[in-house]
Amino acid sequence: MTQRPPLPVDLFDELCPSSLLPFRFGDKWASMVLRCLEDGPRRYSELRVPLSRVTAKALTQSLRGLERNGFVSRTVHADRKLRVEYALTPLGRSVLEPLAAACRWTADHWNELLEAREGGVSSIG
Repeated sequence: MTQRPPLPVDLFDELCPSSLLPFRFGDKWASMVLRCLEDGPRRYSELRVPLSRVTAKALTQSLRGLERNGFVSRTVHADRKLRVEYALTPLGRSVLEPLAAACRWTADHWNELLEAREGGVSSIG
């Protein structure tokens, strides 16, 4: 197994642009899961570190949905201990670029999105 640096606990702070993303890649947490897998396979316990705000049930559902839709693969290793790893598939890797573009767009329009969510902007004239 290739040693990768651990995922930082603050990878997704509470003011992460993904929380204001007006469109979704899968479910509410899927885009964050995809970002966590960007640098290689991760175990469930590794994903829990930066995704601490996500309940275990919601993370499991998100992983299952991403697997079902072909974005993530789940591999069970029966080494000394049973170990499961999640990794991006080629299809999952292909969505990273559009996801990055969506995150950049959200960051560029952060104030407008916050204002709209707070009821400060109305599109009805």
